[in-house]
Amino acid sequence: MIMKKLNILLLSAASLMGIGSVVTSCSDDFLNRTPSNNYTAETYYSSDQAVMKAIEPLYNYAWFNYNRRAMPAMGSIRANDGWNPYMLSEFATFQVTGLDENLCQAWSSLYMVVSMSNQLIDDINKYCTDNVSEDVKNLALGEAYLMRATAYFYLVRSWGDVVVYENNESVTKVPAIPLTKEEDVLKFVIRDYKRAMQYLPESSKNMHATKYTAEAMCAKALLALSGWNKGGTRDADMLQEVIELCDDVIESHKYVLMPNYADLFKYDYNSFSTNNSENILCMRWADPLSGEWGAMNALYSDLAWSGSSDVNVWGGNYASVDMIDLYNENVKDSIRFQATFCSPGIYYSYWDTANDLVSADKKTVENGYPKGAQSGFVYNKKHVQLKKGVAGTKADCGGHLAQMASPLNTYIMRYADVYLIKAEACLGNDESTKNIEGRKALYEVRHRAGIADSIPGSYTFEDLIKERRKEFCMEYQNWFDMVTWYRWKPQYMLNYFNNKQHRAFMINEGSVLYNEDRTISYRTFSNRQSSPWYLNDYEITKWAEKIPDAKVVDDKLVVGDKEYKFVCLWNDCLRGEEGEDILLTKEQGYEYDIDKLCRALDGYDPVVLNEVNIFMPYPESDILRNEYFKKAPQPYDFGEEDWHNPKVKDTKK
Repeated sequence: MIMKKLNILLLSAASLMGIGSVVTSCSDDFLNRTPSNNYTAETYYSSDQAVMKAIEPLYNYAWFNYNRRAMPAMGSIRANDGWNPYMLSEFATFQVTGLDENLCQAWSSLYMVVSMSNQLIDDINKYCTDNVSEDVKNLALGEAYLMRATAYFYLVRSWGDVVVYENNESVTKVPAIPLTKEEDVLKFVIRDYKRAMQYLPESSKNMHATKYTAEAMCAKALLALSGWNKGGTRDADMLQEVIELCDDVIESHKYVLMPNYADLFKYDYNSFSTNNSENILCMRWADPLSGEWGAMNALYSDLAWSGSSDVNVWGGNYASVDMIDLYNENVKDSIRFQATFCSPGIYYSYWDTANDLVSADKKTVENGYPKGAQSGFVYNKKHVQLKKGVAGTKADCGGHLAQMASPLNTYIMRYADVYLIKAEACLGNDESTKNIEGRKALYEVRHRAGIADSIPGSYTFEDLIKERRKEFCMEYQNWFDMVTWYRWKPQYMLNYFNNKQHRAFMINEGSVLYNEDRTISYRTFSNRQSSPWYLNDYEITKWAEKIPDAKVVDDKLVVGDKEYKFVCLWNDCLRGEEGEDILLTKEQGYEYDIDKLCRALDGYDPVVLNEVNIFMPYPESDILRNEYFKKAPQPYDFGEEDWHNPKVKDTKK
């Protein structure tokens, strides 16, 4: 049945313009499979069950090639949440080109969402029989508008000006159409979200969207538009509307922050068969055991790393220097940090649950497990690797885990986002605020993270940046928020990108230690250098004079009864080559400026962000097919319709 309804939705997607390769954005097997019974759009939409089936591809198949590989790079790695020089590093270093396969796959996948949404809207309006209830027709229309808006919201924050179209058939006839200017793309997004708000019900089952889903997404889009290319000032009326939308979602009591942050990323609370109270909108994937390639979450083997699972994996991102520095600012924020990244010696009771640890307490403690532990996993590497999205072993997922097939759904929006959107809207154009509503909203997120027992007295934009980066780290969202901020405060964000972030720095195996105060000590080097020079090895004579009671003997540093051939630069102190011995602290005069050290090197190639590379290049195939990609974008023709207050069609017969 799934393939039958997919063929119907794809009828007009198969010959679309130069919107990448909409046709090739799914596997050949998926596109070429023919249903055993031939349906047409004219005969398919004859029951509630058929229409509900037609909605489902908008939650998985349509998003598949965006989710499969490019999504972490576009949404998180570009934000410098994490880094792996062997995993889509061209996105992290802002050197991706229009020939990049993953960029093209993401582009075509997002346009597949658009095309399938267009087709569903058209089919529901044309072909639904009297046997289809008004409620189901409204749900289908609402979810189609919701998903089309969401796809365009990703597109505009990734590429800027993009092609906007509402009718597949007209685009098939005239495939070369102009780009739409960024602000009008956002207006289109908001219009569709507002349409969805009118069609969608207040309550729904089986993780289908509701009116409040659309309100939350609309609030985020309005917040973006409020300052987009407006010279550094956000529109006060739009900000007020954002607050009202957030309040409506909050006061609906449809969502609740999960008490345990880590539960958000566990099979028991976020999978093809489970849901949680914080999930507002997500990509819903098929059971990995179903074998439905194209409907499964194929990202797993890129996220998980050797030793993290009992299925074949090859990926893993490492925490960026930025994220470790943010954690070091407040070590109480360990709940979120440990749910996002594994760090030395951390024990996870819910991971590797089939591992039988029933043994003597002495042995259990020696292996790093807490006394009395029955099962679990201890991360024993001296590194900081990704945990979020790594589901564990087959036993941890009821057997529902396979190579390139995770049982976890992909969040598009969580309830915590609503609170932070509201806090940002309450800040408005001020440097800081004591607005009580904004402070309460920020408190909710911080309190759940275990770092706030009371409402803050005030907060700043910088506070919100840090909060978002920690709350949504490696959830493929942070870069899109940064683009929104860049279009609001371009100079502020360029300074942030180029002077406050440390991009493309690698922290090697064995280069992470916990200090007594639970801050993390690390040593790092840049992967952007032409020579394999490491920042952690320095000549002895450079530091001997600064180290108390030290002397140089035969090119070796002697401190007390120990000799050192090398000394190593760490973020917070100078250590011996093994890392255990602290030779010089910051209090004793140790200075560490990784950017300054790198700039002094021959061949150092820093990652520099600017107006040219913040937005990604268009796929080369589209540029060749559509002459308008080389021309100025055009305003979108909304006709006589008010994009801010759209009217919807009555679905009653």
